[in-house]
Amino acid sequence: MIRVLLIDDQPLIRSGFRALLDLEEDIDVVAEAADGEAGLALVRQHVPDVVLADIQMPVLDGIETTRRIAADPSLSAVHVVILTNYGMDEYVLDALRAGAAGFLVKDILPEDLLHSVRVAARGDALLAPSITRRLIHRFVAQPQAAVTGTGLDELTGREREAVALAAQGLSNDEIADHMVISPLTAKTHINRAMTKLHVRDRAQLVVLAYESGLVTPRTP
Repeated sequence: MIRVLLIDDQPLIRSGFRALLDLEEDIDVVAEAADGEAGLALVRQHVPDVVLADIQMPVLDGIETTRRIAADPSLSAVHVVILTNYGMDEYVLDALRAGAAGFLVKDILPEDLLHSVRVAARGDALLAPSITRRLIHRFVAQPQAAVTGTGLDELTGREREAVALAAQGLSNDEIADHMVISPLTAKTHINRAMTKLHVRDRAQLVVLAYESGLVTPRTP
């Protein structure tokens, strides 16, 4: 059973998402809150598999709520998915840096929402290649100074190659084709890299790849 917690200050959004999720036999909405502070308390109480959190909320916004969840070792299995009205708005990259597993637009189709919750619960990346490429374009537009001490020197050559390809927006299947390996081996390289670099998921791996200088954005 996938346990989900909703945090959104709009009652209509919460009730709509809850009604949809509760129809599924493998998903259970354990609690809901109208702001980040109340939501954080409920996350600590219930330790859900997935948190769907609005990015803009009173008291404590979605980014700070995500950051506090990611910083709590007892909540390491909790995957936060940020909800936004605008898709790639100015806050999304900050949310990913804070520890979010990905983000969804609130007008998402019902079947896509259900799929996304299941993907997040598995711990897989909730960033489609097209979304990753949009993140890349954001880095191109607003280049960051390289971050040192990231642990990249602990990666093998093949792991570095896999991470670089993931940061370019390639899926595991595409990485496998490029490296002439199986998709399972590609996934293994990515998972080992995430472990060595102490990142929660693929979203943080992509951000780290650019911030560390492993991959340099190029203008499309």
